[in-house]
Amino acid sequence: MIDPSLAALSDHLFTVSVVLYSLAVVAFCAELAFGARTDRVRTGELVAAGGVGAPAAPPVPDTGDGLSQESPRARRLGTVAMVLTVLGLLSHAAVLVTRGMAAGRLPWGNMYEFATAVVLVAVLAYTVLALRAPVLRHIGAFVLGPVVLAMVLIGLFLYASAGPLVAALRSWWLGVHVTTAILGFGIFFVSGISSVLYLLRSRYEQKLAEGAAPSASLLARLPSAAALDRTAHRTAVFGFPIWTFAVIAGAIWAESAWGRFWGWDPKETWAFIAWVVYAAYLHARTTAGWRGRPSAWVNVVGLTVMVFNLLYVNMVSTGLHSYAGLN
Repeated sequence: MIDPSLAALSDHLFTVSVVLYSLAVVAFCAELAFGARTDRVRTGELVAAGGVGAPAAPPVPDTGDGLSQESPRARRLGTVAMVLTVLGLLSHAAVLVTRGMAAGRLPWGNMYEFATAVVLVAVLAYTVLALRAPVLRHIGAFVLGPVVLAMVLIGLFLYASAGPLVAALRSWWLGVHVTTAILGFGIFFVSGISSVLYLLRSRYEQKLAEGAAPSASLLARLPSAAALDRTAHRTAVFGFPIWTFAVIAGAIWAESAWGRFWGWDPKETWAFIAWVVYAAYLHARTTAGWRGRPSAWVNVVGLTVMVFNLLYVNMVSTGLHSYAGLN
């Protein structure tokens, strides 16, 4: 039996999550746009007070966290953004909890629930990274922006009312295969965005090395290219064995349900292609000539394959995974 009150609560919490994430994006953007660095503020104050010949201000000590030269306003905006992100994360988690309680099952039995769970894992992965390494807070707008877009599209085009599982999904393998697929996809989401930002930041740093003057662009406020590349690599290393297990678990479930481990179903095929791409990325990171930008492009291709697998393969192509709109 479906509990209508819990199902309605889940829908309302979905809206609350979108609002909180949207406010977090605004706060992150405000931090990037208006959070002047302390050293620049001091320079401006000195020029206004005593002109170019005024004595130099004492240097701002660098604590090594990438945030030591931020103005107090920037730190306040960043703190507000992180608080909103955590509140949105809690509301987002409650969406799936109440949905599962309303239907009396795991809350990823269709495309709406699966995509919602993937986005939740992505936000959780970013939040953990930002809390462990505060400098990564500066990529919040670039992570939460796509999250808000994804949540809006999920609500508009993938929404499905809470209901029981279709017969084909009534297996304990749902809790193994689909759960690990959700975890892997969400982690790869953050890894791919980190690689995109690395490509942009590394180009900016290359121009600086060639003698270009520092700018006040958003690229100047991103973490260093090395930090972004390291984040992309570490998250991919963490997500790859999870995705590997998801592919293996799917094959075992397929043998139990359909009598064969592999049938080159479109979903199976693209899941394997994604696995190959991420294996290639991890290999490229340790191969001379492929480190840096070439390997980052491979990671971006991996994210593209994952998104293609979720959207086109599920919604356009037909196959054994087409029931209930499930991945």
